[in-house]
Order: sequence, then C-alpha cells, then structure tokens
Amino acid sequence: MKVRIYTLGCKVNQFESQAMLGQLIQEGFVEAGDGDAAELTIINSCAVTAASESKAMKLIRRIKREQPDTAVLLTGCMAQTLADGHEMPEGVDIVLGNKRRSDLVGVVKDYFSQRRRITFIEPYSKRDDYEDLEVSTFSGRTRAFLKIEDGCNRFCSYCIIPYARGRVRSCTKEYIDREVKLFAGNGYKEIVVVGINLSCYGSDIGLSFADGISAACSAADVRIRLGSLEPESMDHETLKVFASFPNFCPQFHLSLQSGCDDTLRRMNRHYTTEQYRQIVNDIRQVFDNAAITTDVMVGFAGETDEEFERSVRFVESIGFAKVHVFPYSRRPGTSADRMDGQIDEGTKKRRAAVMAQAAERSRQKFLQSQVGRTEPVLIETRNENGMYEGYTPNYTPVLVKAQEDQVNTVVSVKLTSVCGDRCEGQIL
Repeated sequence: MKVRIYTLGCKVNQFESQAMLGQLIQEGFVEAGDGDAAELTIINSCAVTAASESKAMKLIRRIKREQPDTAVLLTGCMAQTLADGHEMPEGVDIVLGNKRRSDLVGVVKDYFSQRRRITFIEPYSKRDDYEDLEVSTFSGRTRAFLKIEDGCNRFCSYCIIPYARGRVRSCTKEYIDREVKLFAGNGYKEIVVVGINLSCYGSDIGLSFADGISAACSAADVRIRLGSLEPESMDHETLKVFASFPNFCPQFHLSLQSGCDDTLRRMNRHYTTEQYRQIVNDIRQVFDNAAITTDVMVGFAGETDEEFERSVRFVESIGFAKVHVFPYSRRPGTSADRMDGQIDEGTKKRRAAVMAQAAERSRQKFLQSQVGRTEPVLIETRNENGMYEGYTPNYTPVLVKAQEDQVNTVVSVKLTSVCGDRCEGQIL
C-alpha cells in the first residue's frame, strides 16, 4: 500500500512527518513516487494562522479531486484544534491529533479494516511527557532535523500553538545522543535541532538549553544548527557553551515579531527591543561572523503608522542577515482576534512591502560583508545551470563550480561576489 505525506508549516512538522513515514514503512507501506496514486495521503498541517488552515483545506480539496479513492489523514496542529469542537473538514477520512503519534499505525489499520471515519484526538494535560519518535533518515534531504522539545508556555496573543501543542516537554540527553548518532551513521553532515519553543528545552526536566545542545554537539562530528528560537535563555554563559563546540553553526534565528515595544506588549511577547538588542550584541561578542535572522509581523492589531515606522527603524538598526516579513493574519480562538484596531488588508500589504525593502537592504549588506572570506561550505544541491549550492556555518548560501562527488561534503570556499540572494565562491 502506497502512502504520500504533505508537510505544511515548520521544521518540527518535517521531523514528525518523517517519523510517521518510518512507522508506516516498517508496517509494509511504500512511499509513493511522483505520479503514483496513493492509497493513503497524510497532510501534516499547520495552524499558526488562519491562512495556514486555508492552505490545508485547499490541499485536501485538490487531493480528493485528483484522487477520489485515496484515504486522507489529517494530522498536525490544525487536526489538534478540532478537539475544541471545530467542524470536521470535508474530504478527511482520518483525523489524528498531535498527541500519541505512536498510535498512527493502529489508527490507519482500523480505518482500512472498517472503512469508517475515525477521529483520534487526545487533549493535552500539564502532566504530559515528551513522546520519543525515532527518525534515522530524511528522504530527499541533505540535512536532517531533530526535534528535542515540544509545546509552548508563552501564550502570545496572536498564537494558537500552546493549545495545539500543549505545554513545554523535553526529551532526554540520551535520546539526543542516540538520534544524532543515527543521523551521522546514515551519512548526514548537518543536523538542525528544532522545537516548538526550542530555547525552553530542559525547563521541565531540570536541564538547560545549553545541556541539550551540548549533548547534540558532543554526540558526533557533524554540524549542529539551531532552528527558530524565542529570544529567551540566550544569556552570555549559554552562548559561551555553544561557542566551545567547533561543530556548532553560528546562525541564530531569533523571532522578533515587532521592533516596537508597544506592539510587543499587545502581542504578549516577553522582552523589549532593548533586551533583544542586547542578546544580539552578546551573540556578536561571543561569535565571529554570526548571522542573525528573524521573523517580523506587520499590521498587528492596533499598530499605528508611528509604531510601524519604529519597527522598521529597529529592524534596520540590527543588521539582520535575513528577515521573513509577513502580514498579521487573524486566528480565531486567540485574544488578538478579539482586539480593537484591526488593520485593513491593503494597509498590511503596503507595510509588508516597506518592511521587505528594508529587509532586503539589510540582506544585501550582510552578503557583501561575506565577500572575501574563506568558509567551509557543505555542498548540497545542483541547480539547473550546473552550479552547486551549499551553505556556510552561518547559513550564507554559496554557488560554486563543484563535482558530483563533492555533494554532501564540506569544502573550503573563498567567497568572491554577491549574486542576487547568495554569494558566489571558488573552491580552494
């Protein structure tokens, strides 16, 4: 029986999709190839915005239109929110919540034996433990993702994720050691460590964020890169621990959301812009040539023109290597959705364009600052022009002339110029 998985949303979902695929393959399923019809189609969904859920619904309708006989299994954060009484999406045969993914095989077998709609959603509680999911390989990818933390306790006013993921839960250091060794043994040269609120790793089991990353860096001689971070638990001592490992990649994706303190308070974010700036300064003191990347939201409820301009100025002042800019999308069930001062879509679009221009200027300055440097580049993919693309430790994309046998190897490259959104270089 063939299965196809569509993964929407974050890198945590990508890790969990691979874990689910591994479970099904062990039970005799086969991953469907391009053009193959699949008896089972899994949609690992996102619910961070209303737009994310709309994307999942469009995908469900397209799948059912193109493959009416496939069984559609909806899982992920959107599936978990159905526990609150939301209407079951049309075209879905199986709903599996985020909790207890170990029951996936049993739920799928139950459906195919009885051909009846199944909903399996277990609510989260404050006493939940971390659910270990073993993944040893990522099909079609040159880097692996390792989830070490799940859940979030922050309750930002615009976000549904604490309800869709539960409270912070962390894996053991032994789990991290085992998974890193498995990935390294299967030939991966870089592992991205991810979590829903990654920097809170260990807070529930008497460990620290530094403990978890130390375990990953110590397990094998592979690059360790951090996924998206909330700007917490990033104190000077933690940064020095990270810097003590030569295989730690100095790229920090610190989610900002707004460069205006008033907006941050309405968002229920737990830092000020000056605290954020201090974290960035600490990173740059500890690491040579660190890259700071971020997410910035525009058009949040109540954001005035003056507040938006403050946010733009702050973004420009930090010198980000890259900024993901997106307009605020109202999410039913959140306190922000009920706030006064909602911004019209036209204003959001205009502000997003202005912020994106500021972000691009910052991006180009960062790329220019890399020219002339010699960096170890992990060669990953070949483009349509026959050039190969890889990444430096700080995640600068680099185009080089390479050989096929250099894919998935680290080579020394001198960065010679900027070409669009990446650097070009020469292998030494």
